[in-house]
Amino acid sequence: MRKEIEIQGCVEVSPEIDIDHFTDEFIKWVESKGWSFGGGFSEIIDGYYMMPDGSKGKSV
Repeated sequence: MRKEIEIQGCVEVSPEIDIDHFTDEFIKWVESKGWSFGGGFSEIIDGYYMMPDGSKGKSV
């Protein structure tokens, strides 16, 4: 039997934590439990999604 849990939410981190560091630590934690993760991550700064080039995208 396959069981999945969908995650919807945000994690607030200190300003010096970038998305790469967060995702690396999150995946390490998930894998340390013998689990796997499939999905994506979005970075939000001051209420805006951040685009790959560092510019502000859509308001949250």
